Amino acid sequence: MGPITAQLLDELGYDPDDGRVALDDIGVVAVGAVLAARDGARDVAVARLGSGRLVVVDDACPHDGGRISDGFVDGERIVCARHGWELEVAGERCRRVCKLRE
Repeated sequence: MGPITAQLLDELGYDPDDGRVALDDIGVVAVGAVLAARDGARDVAVARLGSGRLVVVDDACPHDGGRISDGFVDGERIVCARHGWELEVAGERCRRVCKLRE
């Protein structure tokens, strides 16, 4: 691909050179891993929970929009690195769990 222009960014809706891997190109995801990826123009986080369940969610914490992909897995939850919110995955969305990590 040639240089990224403002027109191309506008047409695509995202920057293809932002370092995120396309969702289709992600290989094996280890238990406990959280990765930043892209599903079309959507920024996503891919995580393998403690049970082995693979989840793909929007890469934005419901608390303040921080990147979920910067966090870590704790059992069946993803913990946001910014403020320690423990997030439970329900379908393809993260929602806040009642407690914050200390």
